[in-house]
Amino acid sequence: MSKRKREQRTYKYECTLTGQEYRLTNKITKVDELISVDAYYQLNADKDDRPAAVKKKLGIEPEENN
Repeated sequence: MSKRKREQRTYKYECTLTGQEYRLTNKITKVDELISVDAYYQLNADKDDRPAAVKKKLGIEPEENN
């Protein structure tokens, strides 16, 4: 007897700052705290540790450390 394959359920969520829509397979309890990666780096510019190539691709001016 074979096991019956369960249908995977998806949930739709939206970033509270940017309005970007996400589809996740896990249910989230704190929907108000859901933000995108771009929104996180906008809020915490001092913690932005992405390489210069990634920042250039996104159109962000990399800061020069003098």
